[in-house]
Amino acid sequence: MTPSAVSHQIKSLEEFLKVKLFRREKRKVLLTTAGEKYLSAIEHALDEIDIATRRLSASPNMSAVNISIAPAFLTRWLVPRIGEFQQLYPDIELRLSASNTQIDFNHSDTDMVIYYGRNEWENVESTFLRSVTLIPVCSPRLMTGKHPLEHPEDLSEHTLIHVASRLDEWETLLEKLGINMSSCGKGLTFSSTSLAIGAAIEGLGITLADVDLIEKEVEYGQLMKPFDIQLETQKGFYLVYQKKRQMTYGMQAFYDWITAAIDPPIQPS
Repeated sequence: MTPSAVSHQIKSLEEFLKVKLFRREKRKVLLTTAGEKYLSAIEHALDEIDIATRRLSASPNMSAVNISIAPAFLTRWLVPRIGEFQQLYPDIELRLSASNTQIDFNHSDTDMVIYYGRNEWENVESTFLRSVTLIPVCSPRLMTGKHPLEHPEDLSEHTLIHVASRLDEWETLLEKLGINMSSCGKGLTFSSTSLAIGAAIEGLGITLADVDLIEKEVEYGQLMKPFDIQLETQKGFYLVYQKKRQMTYGMQAFYDWITAAIDPPIQPS
């Protein structure tokens, strides 16, 4: 809007309310005391109008759902099962994006999120999906190589592969086993779970992976579990959406489907 159009709207609003909302000082326009009180009272309502307008503009089809998902969960659990959802709900369009970023629902057209963590997010409705148990996995080549993996102590002869956002996992597991982290071999760090798993498949070292997200690699013989040990992370995947938001038809359908598809849902202790 042009400055003159804004001035006209201000004048119209003040005439309608019969209250001065702004004062003009040296080419500046400032709120009066009444204006400040009025803004404080209506700001939330204006934000809600803005959010609803952007959502409607981005998705006029109310059966469409914008979902942000932790990358490993999206590629390794959800994508292989999307066909099942489409068969049940052919009229719903899922718009999926991979991200570990926390969403500000007040300034985003994202409808739902699948987070990985300890359910510590504020001002959201959160539903537990599944816990995460990590196991060490490696290429079969490392099992019988120069330094065979027969006992956990043999880790000291191999490269430990880390995920950058979860650098404490190996140390936690080794401490549980009574092994000093400093006695182990060199480390290799990647930015994502998928890259870490890919490196393990290539025989670059041993990584910790969610037992339920590497089923295919184990089935095809690309990865093996060298020891019968595991790490309960006390974290899990959660389906999250804005607090007190009324779910659309598409959101409700996805909620019902995914909570039924993950079985059994065991809450982390």
